[in-house]
Amino acid sequence: MAAPRTPKDILTTELKEIYSAERQLSRAIPKMVRKVQSERLKEALGRRKDQGAQLIEALDQAFEEMEVTKARPKNVAAEGLIEDLNEHMEEIEDEKLLDPVLLAGVQKLEHYCIAAWGTARSMGRLLGEDRVIETMERVLEEGKQLDEELTRLAEEELNPAMLEGQEDGAEQGGRRGKGGQEARAH
Repeated sequence: MAAPRTPKDILTTELKEIYSAERQLSRAIPKMVRKVQSERLKEALGRRKDQGAQLIEALDQAFEEMEVTKARPKNVAAEGLIEDLNEHMEEIEDEKLLDPVLLAGVQKLEHYCIAAWGTARSMGRLLGEDRVIETMERVLEEGKQLDEELTRLAEEELNPAMLEGQEDGAEQGGRRGKGGQEARAH
């Protein structure tokens, strides 16, 4: 892909990266939902998938209006975040740890998306691309709300549930090394 040469090229590149990230995320969410224990997290992921589908449709329309093709190589940043999350989901054996780790990975993805949406909104504003501005403002608001909801879910439900049933030392902040012995920093 050629390097951007104009402000419109920068916006187009950003939108294509968002498009790729959303498509990847829409394919990854069903696998996440199958692994999740928390109903609240399942519901949040379902809403995020629906929002992503709406964004993909809006981007399709924006590409048409801007008369640009949406073809672009896969967004490697989103791909890496999703691969990392998938690896963690496969490696975790303790179900109490799975939801908090999955939530953290989803928040990393959402933070990436929020940054991309903000950049696209700013470029759209600069270029007078009203559909882009409207779409990015909507998804920015939805993304920030989801991020706040995920933070509350982590703090109120998922993170405290990780500690249930652990040894007293772990609950009090102590770390256990191999064989259950307290780990000490040197």
